[in-house]
Amino acid sequence: MTDRPTPAPRICPNCDGFASAAITLGGRNTRGQLRTITAHCPACHGTGSVPAPVREGARA
Repeated sequence: MTDRPTPAPRICPNCDGFASAAITLGGRNTRGQLRTITAHCPACHGTGSVPAPVREGARA
């Protein structure tokens, strides 16, 4: 018996796979670097993929 290939993860429709973004706050710190924060996609929680929907009556 052959193994079934694992399905590819589904890309999050809200962020298109770009789950995190660095956003500048404006200004610079004392070392001259830009101040940034990291924002994550609220739908996929920063993973970039979502689980496949479960269909009722699907065979295992």
